[in-house]
Amino acid sequence: MNTGSDEAAGTAADTDDTGSESEAKPLGSRAPEFIQARRALHLSWQVGVFVVGLAVVVAGIIMLPLPGPGWLVIFGGMAIWATEFVWAQLVLRWTKRKVTEATQKALDPRVRRRNIILTTVGLVIVAVLVGIYVWKFGFEMPWNIKQ
Repeated sequence: MNTGSDEAAGTAADTDDTGSESEAKPLGSRAPEFIQARRALHLSWQVGVFVVGLAVVVAGIIMLPLPGPGWLVIFGGMAIWATEFVWAQLVLRWTKRKVTEATQKALDPRVRRRNIILTTVGLVIVAVLVGIYVWKFGFEMPWNIKQ
C-alpha cells in the first residue's frame, strides 16, 4: 500500500473552489529524519501512528451515542493519522474546507435571518401547543391523565 510517505515531501498547494492557492503544508510523512532514513524503523513508526490513531477514532465512534465529544475525538484521530499518511491529510484538508464553507454560509445575513425566523416560528408553535395542553389538562403529567 503506497501511503506516499516514503517519498520526499512535495510542494503541493491546496486550491479552493475559487481557484486561488491557499497556504498548505506539504503532503507526506512528518516523522523525524532519523526515522525516515531507516526503512524498518519508519514502517514501525507508521504502524504505531496507525494504531494510536485507530484507538482514538474508535473511542470517538463509541462517544457518538454516549456522552462525550465524539466528532471532536474522531477528528483528533484523523489529525494523528495525518501526521503520517497522505490520505488522512487530504481528508482533513477537505473537511477543513467544507467546515469553512459551512461557517461562511451560516454567517450570511440572509441565512441567519431565515434561521432566526424559523426558530421563532418553531418556538411559537411549541408555546401554543404547551398552552393548549395546560389549558385542557392543567399541570398534570400525560401518564397521570384519567379521561
